[in-house]
Amino acid sequence: MGWIQQKREKARAFYQRNERAWPIVFFICGFLFDVIMLGRIDSIEVIAQQAIYIGLIALMLSQMLREEVTPLNLEGKGKFKKLYYHHRLEIMHFFFGTLLNAYMIFFFKSASLLSSFGFMIVLALLLVVNELPRFRSQGTAFKFALLSLCVYSFCSYVLPIFVGYMGGTLFFFSLLVGYLPFVMASWWVQKRSPVIYEMMKTAVMLPATVVLVFFMGAYWLKVIPPAPLSIQFIGVYHSVDRTPDGYKLGYEQPWWKFWQEGDQDFVAQPGDKVYVFFRLFSPTRFSDQVVITWLHKDPRFCWREEDRVPIKIVGVR
Repeated sequence: MGWIQQKREKARAFYQRNERAWPIVFFICGFLFDVIMLGRIDSIEVIAQQAIYIGLIALMLSQMLREEVTPLNLEGKGKFKKLYYHHRLEIMHFFFGTLLNAYMIFFFKSASLLSSFGFMIVLALLLVVNELPRFRSQGTAFKFALLSLCVYSFCSYVLPIFVGYMGGTLFFFSLLVGYLPFVMASWWVQKRSPVIYEMMKTAVMLPATVVLVFFMGAYWLKVIPPAPLSIQFIGVYHSVDRTPDGYKLGYEQPWWKFWQEGDQDFVAQPGDKVYVFFRLFSPTRFSDQVVITWLHKDPRFCWREEDRVPIKIVGVR
């Protein structure tokens, strides 16, 4: 028994010495867990879960905004209500972390250009910020900014799933659909509580508008990954042959470079052709097209476009 108690004391001391690092460790483990366990982007269960989380966060933030005018009185409240209000902030940030984690993974799977990773870095920073105690205690404006980011991310990929295609017009329309609830809520509050409405101008509408402009600018700069489409596999090969069992890919990659897909260093012989084989995921009943752009590196002019090949996307892959 003494040996077990000694081990417990050592474990407790180790935890206390590294207490600041544990949130980062659990964050990384949670992210890796979601990478493995998160369902398809077009799964009704995944979409419904995110919609419920967004709705619950909006409800909690509405309560917090109202409490800035009418302070909360827990006297006479039941045990479960007191427990809820005591841990409401932790529950809210758990929902935020789950949503941001999901969007980070969805956009990460869709990102194929280096420029897209600027948008990914913003999401990653927000994930980390969400775990910091200093920002957990921030006012409602920061939390409404996080909520609006989740709403716009949700709408930007859910609408193309249900409509069945992507495009600039649909993307901006999806942002307006996400912005509409903030406008409607502000209009509804204006009729009933002018005091809360004045607070909403800076605590709700301002951050929602700033994040909206950020999304529009990011799309114009082409740094938002094209979710719900995602590249699952891509590589360069010497040959691509279709067989009854699938595709046979020819390459000369050394066996020990197991982390590479195809011939990253293409050694060409006279008469060789360069093939790019890729597998792209799209939601069910999705119909659109992608364009494969071939570039040639000219020593005088750097990269120069040689060809553009449109490929129709129908179905799941």
